[in-house]
Amino acid sequence: MTTVGVLALQGSFNEHMAALRRIGVKGVEIRKAEQLQAVDALIIPGGESTTMAKLAHYHNLVRPLLSFPALREFVSTGKPVWGTCAGLIFLANKAIGQKSGGQELIGGLDCIVNRNFFGSQLQSFETELSVPKLAEEEGGPKGFRGVFIRAPAILEVGPDVEILADCPVPLETKKSIMSVDNGQEEEIVSRERVIVAVRQGNLLGTAFHPELTTDLRWHSLFLKMKKDSSDRCLQRVPTSGTDLEDSLGKRPFDLPIYE
Repeated sequence: MTTVGVLALQGSFNEHMAALRRIGVKGVEIRKAEQLQAVDALIIPGGESTTMAKLAHYHNLVRPLLSFPALREFVSTGKPVWGTCAGLIFLANKAIGQKSGGQELIGGLDCIVNRNFFGSQLQSFETELSVPKLAEEEGGPKGFRGVFIRAPAILEVGPDVEILADCPVPLETKKSIMSVDNGQEEEIVSRERVIVAVRQGNLLGTAFHPELTTDLRWHSLFLKMKKDSSDRCLQRVPTSGTDLEDSLGKRPFDLPIYE
């Protein structure tokens, strides 16, 4: 059976682990670099990106556990990697709107991400997203309830990046954003919509939190992503409620999630 690692330094890793259990996939909490060798895919969850970066540095400098080089090496293997919210920031080649001094990135996803684009924790929100590509590949409705918590947004993408969802900019969000990049103020062009979900090769990025909903289609989509160097798809057990009850003995909805 496929084994999916979930980076467990900080953030919503428990919710991703629960989602994986609900579709019958083995999840492993990843805190050591050596654990990456035993997983077929990796999820980098939402959380506080600066805190997660500091923890990764701490593990690298004080205890030889998980480090950015180890994560970059995993991305370079071509195995599927999914970043949600803070995880999306880490996967981006460039992030703006960071705190003084910036933070280290894993990179690989050809896009520019604005950290905390939608504002502070108080500006967190839910909205219906149009997801025709997700519906085409995974079935279900063409809409998805996106949960945005102190969320980033994707401002620009490269030619090889597939846009899976975008989102209108709320009225309370400043349309013209000032950020500091390499010591210089940079003004981002005013816009009405921003990108919130993308896919590029073995990488998937979402600015919102699918793990906080009952809709498992993003997890299913991720599990079907192919390793670049192989035609092999990740294997998983059937996802219907009946099959889950038969294989696991009960429906494992063990964490509070949004309907």
